[in-house]
Amino acid sequence: MSESLFPRRVVDVLVPLALDQAYSYRVPPGIEVAPGDVVVVPLGQREYTAVVWGEGTARPGLDNRLKDIVAKLDLPPLKTELRQFIDWVSDYTLAARGTVLRMSLRMGELGPEKPRYAVRLAGPPPQRMTPARGRVLALMQDALARAKAEVVQEAGVSSGVIDGLVDEGTLETVELPPAPLAQPPNPDFLAPDFSPAQRSGADTLRETVAKSGFSVTLVDGVTGSGKTEVYFEAVAENIRRGRQTLILMPEIALTGQFLDRFALRFGVRPAEWHSQLSPRKRARTYAGVTANEISVVVGARSALFLPYADLGLIILDEEHDPAYKQEDGARYHARDMAVVRARAAQIPILLASATPSVETEVNARRNRYRRVHLPERFGGQLQPSIEAIDLKREGPARGRFIAPRLAEAVKIALERGEQALLFLNRRGYAPLTLCRSCGHRLQCPNCDAWLVDHRFKRRLVCHLCGFSMPPPNVCVKCEAVDSFAAVGPGVERLEEEVATLFPASRVLVLSSDLVESMDRLRAELDDVAQGRFDIIIGTQLVAKGHNFPKLNLVGVVDADLGLGNGDPRATERTFQLLHQVIGRAGRSEGFGAGYLQTHQPEHPVMRALIAADREAFYSNEIELREKSAYPPFGRLAGVVVSGSDKHATEAYARRFAAAAPHDTHVKVLGPAEAPLAVVRGRFRFRLLAKSPRNYDLSAYLRDWRAAGPKITGNLKLEIDVDPQNFS
Repeated sequence: MSESLFPRRVVDVLVPLALDQAYSYRVPPGIEVAPGDVVVVPLGQREYTAVVWGEGTARPGLDNRLKDIVAKLDLPPLKTELRQFIDWVSDYTLAARGTVLRMSLRMGELGPEKPRYAVRLAGPPPQRMTPARGRVLALMQDALARAKAEVVQEAGVSSGVIDGLVDEGTLETVELPPAPLAQPPNPDFLAPDFSPAQRSGADTLRETVAKSGFSVTLVDGVTGSGKTEVYFEAVAENIRRGRQTLILMPEIALTGQFLDRFALRFGVRPAEWHSQLSPRKRARTYAGVTANEISVVVGARSALFLPYADLGLIILDEEHDPAYKQEDGARYHARDMAVVRARAAQIPILLASATPSVETEVNARRNRYRRVHLPERFGGQLQPSIEAIDLKREGPARGRFIAPRLAEAVKIALERGEQALLFLNRRGYAPLTLCRSCGHRLQCPNCDAWLVDHRFKRRLVCHLCGFSMPPPNVCVKCEAVDSFAAVGPGVERLEEEVATLFPASRVLVLSSDLVESMDRLRAELDDVAQGRFDIIIGTQLVAKGHNFPKLNLVGVVDADLGLGNGDPRATERTFQLLHQVIGRAGRSEGFGAGYLQTHQPEHPVMRALIAADREAFYSNEIELREKSAYPPFGRLAGVVVSGSDKHATEAYARRFAAAAPHDTHVKVLGPAEAPLAVVRGRFRFRLLAKSPRNYDLSAYLRDWRAAGPKITGNLKLEIDVDPQNFS
């Protein structure tokens, strides 16, 4: 029969590119595909791994213009629940569906596993014996197979010694099976020792998992209350039921302590998923997740999009953390999307934090979310006492940044053999460099930002685009020589002052600029936990859930730093950050103390922290949000227009604003020059759309984008639904 009479089957395939539509492909003979199947298709001059999204429409006479599917890959199909989730995220965030799909297909290097080899004892001793060969044979007497590098290290010999023994038949080379990625966790490996409050919370979470179905529970406990150990019981129950668990963390690279705690409870470490994985390990993890061979994944926000075989529980640790918002590509908030995925899969989700986001706190207060409350620290430890140091009355001497009262507290802590943490959320040596002669400030040539002095690197660096230059000797404006001075403190400058005040102390600076590798950072954090440093100077890197047993004093050098930027969430973020960093003190033994150096001791954030009155802070913040109809009582969307020509960019932003559909429910503000007016040589103008909470703002934005003027040249239009960053 002619193919024109019986045209081939056509399916719609979604390609993981910045494309919003699926494309039609013919299914060649001998291949059977269904929605969700992973296939290879041609597009343009390349072939792509893609996913069958649905049935296409046969079009007689036009089918011969369609391209064929090249192959169907031997991978489990993407389940209906995941495909619906991808569609929902795309619809809500206005990101192209292909862009969202790409996060579910980051499968690394597919193909056969790279073989691993080892050596073992196989024959008689060599005719010529040397001391080095003797050490190797003594090590290998147990007949176990060992990696060549391991033998070299343990026997203290060169690799040539091993090769010689293999050539003579004394040792033989054997191929090892692939190293296990993650052994099955044992839910009964270690019975936890719980306080009554912890046991009650654990029982509630176990019942939630056993009941299954969609629900959201806030695990709300003070810092050091053992939230992790409590929600581990939900993980244990999910493991017993043979289902998979996803634990999302804001900074996966900093979770060495967490992985150790998991291994202590379950006997093995979980699988990890984050950007630091090698392509091969990523491929093995991806395959293990899709085949249900991995039961627990600890991951960064992208792990939310993996195609789990049988996901039964999602946990977000530190759910308030701003790192859960992705600011490029598909702009989504992992906390909100995790709730959506849990609803789609009809499974429970747990949100854990000592300082919940205002959105989560409102949902808990209005009984949309259940709350498991842990009001006390584990082991009877008290919450740290907090005092304000009013910099207007008792500030440091000129050129110094540590007030006398804080310096005295550090001195006393060191005399007791305890550790002290000085917190300053400002990287580098100084945030500003200016000419003492004419006042000229060194600014990034590509951005609307001052260059930050980094003395360790001997560079001036832009934290927005990465531009850097050596410190100049001559002022470009007044030609004064050696006239530049550093203004204000960064953590590197603080280290100089600490070295002067406490010369005998062992000091460690923890800042993302100084991280050589994730392994090195984890080693440094372990050194702090083991007490190998006396004073730690750190940025927000140190505020993220670490447990330092000997740390009993935290001094915040500039508590006002996050309050003056005009961000609607500034007070919430400052409260959360300071509460979390002071919560590092006094977790194991002794009494914790925190000092806030501030020019605003009467600010609501400072008053709430000093009085340990978290409820008052949230009540006040929620009242202000409700009055102004800000999230979660209203909805916001940010629009940023950028381009290399300022006038053309502003003109387009004004035309785009004029094209906004008229709707009494939506208020459009702007355009106005963005707070960061130039980034990477591109001028930026901002608009803001504001609507009631239950209004479909995404649909409005989609219509607005379609009605807007055509983008020409190098102009760029970015839409951010539920923005967290207003710069």
